[in-house]
Amino acid sequence: MNEILRIFLLALIFVFSLSNCSVFKNTPSTSKPEMVFVEGGTFLMGDVIKRSNSDALPLHEVNIKDFYIGKYEITFEQYDEFALNTGRELPNDRDYGRGQRAVVYINWHDAQAFCNYWGWRLPTEKEWEYAARSRGKKMQFSGTNNIDSLDVYAVTKNSNINFSYLAGSKKPNELGLYDMSGNVLEMTGSFYQSYSAPDSIINLQDRGLRVVRGGSFLENISTNQTFWRVGTYDLMIHNDVGFRCAVSQEELNKQGFLNGLFQFKEKQP
Repeated sequence: MNEILRIFLLALIFVFSLSNCSVFKNTPSTSKPEMVFVEGGTFLMGDVIKRSNSDALPLHEVNIKDFYIGKYEITFEQYDEFALNTGRELPNDRDYGRGQRAVVYINWHDAQAFCNYWGWRLPTEKEWEYAARSRGKKMQFSGTNNIDSLDVYAVTKNSNINFSYLAGSKKPNELGLYDMSGNVLEMTGSFYQSYSAPDSIINLQDRGLRVVRGGSFLENISTNQTFWRVGTYDLMIHNDVGFRCAVSQEELNKQGFLNGLFQFKEKQP
């Protein structure tokens, strides 16, 4: 029996060593997006400011589990590396340059594939709003309730810029997240449907309408509000729609080696 146990333990050690070998890991990159940990909690989701935006009503209580979300919007540089590694077409930059500009002209499936490449996904609409409002605080814009100071936090239509700007060029919100208001609208993983009819009989998968959030350099100031909702079809591309990634702590832990059999410290992105 002792010999059988010894062989079993040696086999486990061998498998564990293989799982840490670079051959079994994702393609290494110098452009891996930086993530910020967001502690979960309960918040009131929707138009908590004026309670007048029918698309963001009724207000409803939402519970969020711990998760990570991208510190910045994904850039052309990061997406280009992913595209080259996976044989995808590079998105058009319209001669405005690539590098650290927030990536645009990619559809929802491209964005989801990028996040999946790192073991992540697009944020849910609930996670997005919770993070933009610095863990669900009563925030009209991400980082401020004062429209006169919005320019400090966001690249908007008032910035007189005709293209997606450098990610992280403005001041972050309290969680250290940049551009959650302004620069480019951000795709989420959630389907676009009414808060008042969440169990709609419409086939959401076939409809393919996804929620984008956060406003942009092209949109009116109102869309930069943290509760404002916009829908776009998942195959559409736009010059002012980009994304950032997210992943829950629970999802990360499930990705751990032999999760549930042995106790390891919580994983991080």
